[in-house]
Amino acid sequence: MTTIELRGVSKEYKVRDGWRGGTTLRAVNDVSLTLEPGRTVALVGQSGSGKSTIAKMLLQLEQPTSGQILLDGKPLSRRRRDRSAYRHQVQMVFQDPFASLNPYHTIEHHLERPVRLHHPELSSDAVRERVLDLLRRVRLDPAEQFAVRRPHELSGGQRQRAAIARALAPEPGILVADEPVSMLDVSIRLGVLNLLGTLQREENLGVLYITHDLATARHFSDEILVMYKGDIVERGPADRVILEPQHEYTRLLAAAAPNPERRLAELSA
Repeated sequence: MTTIELRGVSKEYKVRDGWRGGTTLRAVNDVSLTLEPGRTVALVGQSGSGKSTIAKMLLQLEQPTSGQILLDGKPLSRRRRDRSAYRHQVQMVFQDPFASLNPYHTIEHHLERPVRLHHPELSSDAVRERVLDLLRRVRLDPAEQFAVRRPHELSGGQRQRAAIARALAPEPGILVADEPVSMLDVSIRLGVLNLLGTLQREENLGVLYITHDLATARHFSDEILVMYKGDIVERGPADRVILEPQHEYTRLLAAAAPNPERRLAELSA
C-alpha cells in the first residue's frame, strides 16, 4: 500500500523582467494533501491556479522550493535508486492522448517498454502476456488486435485508455490524472472516467484527479480541494464542497457548472 503526502509544499519560479532583472512567482503556496489507497482526491481550479505544478512535483519533475513530500511517512531520498523506486509507485495519465503516444510505434511497444523497465526479470512471453492483460484491464479487447495498432488507428477515447494502460504497467500505487478527459469528445468522457473509478476500486489505487470541472469532481472523488492562485482555498468531502461551498471562488465554480435541474426550475418559474 502506497501513501504520499505533501506537507506545506511551495514552489517559486524566477521570472525575468527585462533590463530590471527578475521577480519571483509563487505558483504553489503552502499546500498539504494526502493520497491514500482506494481514495480519489480532486484538485479543482482554473488554468494557472497551480494544479499542474503540484502534479509535476508529485512526479518529481519539479522540486519544491519549500515543504516536504513523504512516501509512506518518510521524506523522499535524493539517491537515484530511491527516486527510481518512487517513480515506480507514482504514474501519470496525461491530458492529451494525441501527443502522449508516439505515432510511429504500436500500442504494444508503448506498453512493453515500461513493463521491461520495471520488471526486468520477466521473459519475453511473460512481457507479452502482461501487455495483453493491461489492454484487457482498460477494456481494449480483443487485446491482440489493439496491441498491433498504432495510435492514429484508435479513437481519442481508445488512445486515452491505452495511455492509462501504460501508466498501470509499472503497477503503481498512485495515479495522477491531469485533466484526463478534457481533450475527448463529450460523448466518451464518461466512459473514461468510469474506467478510472473502476480501476481505483479494483486495484486499490490512490488517484489525484486534476480538473477545472467541479461537476465531475463531485461524482468521481471522495475529497475535493479547490485551488486559486496557488492556494488551497477550500477542502472537504465532495458533496459538502459542492452543496455547501464556503469560499466565494468555490461558489463561482459551482454556479458555472451545468445543472439541468436548475435550468428546468428557471424555465418553469
